[in-house]
Amino acid sequence: MQLDNDQLHQLLIFLEQSDIQELKLEGDDFRLEVRRNLPAPVAAPAQLPPPPPMVVPAAPAPGSAGVTAPSSPPPAPSALRADLVDITAPMVGTFYRSPSPADPPFVEIGSRISVGQPVCILEAMKLMNELEAEVSGELVEILVENGTPVEFGQVLLRVKPA
Repeated sequence: MQLDNDQLHQLLIFLEQSDIQELKLEGDDFRLEVRRNLPAPVAAPAQLPPPPPMVVPAAPAPGSAGVTAPSSPPPAPSALRADLVDITAPMVGTFYRSPSPADPPFVEIGSRISVGQPVCILEAMKLMNELEAEVSGELVEILVENGTPVEFGQVLLRVKPA
């Protein structure tokens, strides 16, 4: 295994953006150890923003036909939807949607996927690791941009199980 300066620089940038505390890497003619001690985050006192002002509609005048349509609640964010299954990163790496830049993506939003089907690639240390679906269903969200670094356990895709 060889690391040139550019690869080493990319690795150090990637490690800086992750929460990895220690890394040991050995090759035939080199040994690399990176350690860092990140201070524990200091919990700020819990200060909640002031509540938004309440708007109280005026009461309709007696005898007027003051019919108002009931307001519908805003749609729940998908992060809170219990009917979706998250596909998470099993390792730190770079997320790719297709096997190569010239190839089409493995999946698109709305794609039907099945167990064992490749859904993306995670590149770690120049090794391309296909991530396979562990659930069958419809892909409803892609949460990561192509070519971006991801953390261990980061949600990559969301699937509505079949």
